[in-house]
Amino acid sequence: MVPKVVFGQGSFDQLSSILAPQRKDKAPFIFLVDDVFKSNKELIDRINPRFNDKIVFISADEEPKTSQVDQIVKEIKTEFTYKPSGIIGIGGGTILDLAKAVSIMLTNKGSAADYQGWDLVKSKAIYHVGVPTISGTGAEVSRTTVLSGPVRKLGINSDFTPFDQVILDPDLTIGVPKNQWFYTGMDCFIHCVESLNGTFLNAFSQSYGEKAYDLCKEIFVDNVLSDEESRGKLMMASWHGGMSIAYSQVGVAHAMSYGLSYVLGTKHGVGNCIVFDHLEEFYPKDVILFKEMVKSHGIEIPKHLCANLTDNQLNTMIDIALSLVPLWENALGDNWETIITRDKLKTLYLKM
Repeated sequence: MVPKVVFGQGSFDQLSSILAPQRKDKAPFIFLVDDVFKSNKELIDRINPRFNDKIVFISADEEPKTSQVDQIVKEIKTEFTYKPSGIIGIGGGTILDLAKAVSIMLTNKGSAADYQGWDLVKSKAIYHVGVPTISGTGAEVSRTTVLSGPVRKLGINSDFTPFDQVILDPDLTIGVPKNQWFYTGMDCFIHCVESLNGTFLNAFSQSYGEKAYDLCKEIFVDNVLSDEESRGKLMMASWHGGMSIAYSQVGVAHAMSYGLSYVLGTKHGVGNCIVFDHLEEFYPKDVILFKEMVKSHGIEIPKHLCANLTDNQLNTMIDIALSLVPLWENALGDNWETIITRDKLKTLYLKM
């Protein structure tokens, strides 16, 4: 679990005092920051880099890749003599996952692709801090960093992946575009649905999942909260949803959206929405509720993404989805392979 967390409006201003005790002589802090903030002088000033600290602006237009992690690590090692005092990720799920992966790869040999899977990381990561600027992904609390590698999209799932410190400041999510707010919020909702309906469910996971599910309904269905209340509650829903899957697993929507993302580059939040829209068979009452939320907020879910795919692309998508065995086991139990065939997946993908 993440050992330290602060929450509250303006808590981002504590960043410097939180980092100070972790600073090692001549060793910089590296800040990986979503490039949407590049011209936001106020936020950059609040980061308050000192000495030889470095801010690296990163585009979140594409999902994070193992090659991108390797490149960032190589640049840090080339530029600095000393291993950094820490890595701080400031942004959405893409930036947070990159921060987690870079902190792991600064202490482990080889490529990030070598560690895609479960419990393959051998050495403790360097100190790393997560500061989410959008709510829903759960990346701030999860034990995985999801990366597209040379052959698949899969997380580095390990006990060394979670952040050492997280700063939850709801004010940092002000100004998120409505579509993105919705897609990422639905990522959280889908985390809860897949966790609560899964065979891996236990009392620990259930308690977090139920709380996040209720918060999502309060935000996206009841629609009675002020913007300020909504920001704070969605930030906590994201945290609880992430905690729920940390102790169980996700399911059908995530397995299939990884295929979409790998082949078409579809962003994670919207990818989950595209898939979930067609999963009545697996999550009937929740897909009905999802469709109601889409309608009430006036959101367009992209359609016809898979209309012009080649057989090769479709087969790659299916291969990626089928490779995520723990997700299918959680969703459908030990006999999942009798339910989810290649033809079944092909039919579902062609609806999208």
